[in-house]
Amino acid sequence: MKFIKNAVGRKIPVEIDGRKLEPFAGVESDTSGGQKYGGKIPLASQHQQKHKSLQAAIAESNLKNKSTISFHHHLRNGDAVIKRVMEQIARMGLKDLILAPSALFPVHEFLTDYIEKGIISHVEGSMNGPIGRLCSLGRMQKPAVLRSHGGRYRSIQDGDLHIDVAFIAAPCADVHGNANGLYGPSACGPLGFALADSLWADKVIVITDHLVPFPCYPWSIEGGNVDYVVEIDSLGDPQQIVSGTTRITKSPTRLLIAEYAAQLVRDCGILEEPHFSFQAGAGGVSLAFVKFMSEMMADKHVVADFIRGGSTRYMVEMLENGLTKYILDGQSFDMEGIRSLRDHPNHIETNPFVSYNVHTKGCFASRVKVSVLGATEVDLGFNVNVNTHSDGWLLHGIGGFTDAADAQITIITAPLVRNRLPIIVEKVTTITAPGEMIDVIATEHGLAINPRRQDLLQRLKKSNLPIKTIEELHQLAIKMTGKPEKPEFEDRIVALIEFRDGTVIDVVHQLIPR
Repeated sequence: MKFIKNAVGRKIPVEIDGRKLEPFAGVESDTSGGQKYGGKIPLASQHQQKHKSLQAAIAESNLKNKSTISFHHHLRNGDAVIKRVMEQIARMGLKDLILAPSALFPVHEFLTDYIEKGIISHVEGSMNGPIGRLCSLGRMQKPAVLRSHGGRYRSIQDGDLHIDVAFIAAPCADVHGNANGLYGPSACGPLGFALADSLWADKVIVITDHLVPFPCYPWSIEGGNVDYVVEIDSLGDPQQIVSGTTRITKSPTRLLIAEYAAQLVRDCGILEEPHFSFQAGAGGVSLAFVKFMSEMMADKHVVADFIRGGSTRYMVEMLENGLTKYILDGQSFDMEGIRSLRDHPNHIETNPFVSYNVHTKGCFASRVKVSVLGATEVDLGFNVNVNTHSDGWLLHGIGGFTDAADAQITIITAPLVRNRLPIIVEKVTTITAPGEMIDVIATEHGLAINPRRQDLLQRLKKSNLPIKTIEELHQLAIKMTGKPEKPEFEDRIVALIEFRDGTVIDVVHQLIPR
């Protein structure tokens, strides 16, 4: 196997399993853009009957061995659709399917059995704990491919990821296939992560437990892109659709990290500049950041142009209290987010095309002023790892990480030490995002500013924040934990980490368990 070093110094194979790879060349190296993939469009028939049973829809979808099937993750840990579909596929005796989900959750652990039996050859999409562990041990037939949310949309749009059959769980739909996630017992909010699937998959099957009279509106998924509509009794557990992490942390350490991040935004002056906006997730530290941010904005009478969701009740409170003009929402993390999206005209559903995809005429990722993200590791070059842990296990997907890191200020919030291991290391185990995208590392022991951002250092000269170098934070972490033992790997590559433009920024090797 021939290898080439990419722009961050990682060895990338020139080709693997017949797939020619393009090594990552830098954040701004992609100057050619993309080319919209043109799939075959069937002739519409006024006599077409779309309403089918799941068995009939799959049978008529032309699903074969080695086909690619896709699912979206808006139902989160409450999803029961993937299990139901896979049971039907297994009964058909199909093998070597490529699974292309937008994300997987612990509820999908049952997929390990389908992988072990060869029904699924590999995953092109997010990895969660159990599926990631299986991949780390080399039990997939082919290397998995991990992409960001925007990178996934781009790969489908450009034709890198061809989907044969897309299964779209829809909390509300009509017999024509128009669908949304706002109504019904399984309401989940946006359905934007399934948009690319609906546009470019050869066959599209909408599965709903709330069939309504035509027309179902608003339509996140348009019936003109849908082949079959399947009605089932339940999409899953509505109580598990919301994220399990939508509570502000009570940890004094993590509260301090969030407060430092919010104070940095205030002290550098960007808070009071025109068109202020920010993005934060649903983890405990991110929610605390939102709370601190809203208090500082109220104190300074600042109204954001928009805030970027995943929506939570804390963002909804900001909208309802007049602290932001809009919420631009890619996924709802709790019931208040779903309610607000349904009822408030300034709570707007978005999708990865407009928010994250670099192969557009202008997604709005670069319009976000501040983005707050987490990490499993950060190194002295500000490279960030969100996929593997320091022990080498592949346990996480990319999510919107490399897409959201396009903000004008990208802040990584993380404790200096986690589970007796330093988070700031000499070299990260896996590079998910290059250091040139990362501006600030915020820990409970201080903040490190990327030397590339001398402008930020100048802005913060009068701040009382504990600004330190990344080397100082690293040395402090090592004093607390000692130098960690590095994981050992086999030569075999089990996963490719794609940058948002489709180039390969790193690879994951098969782990030798301790």
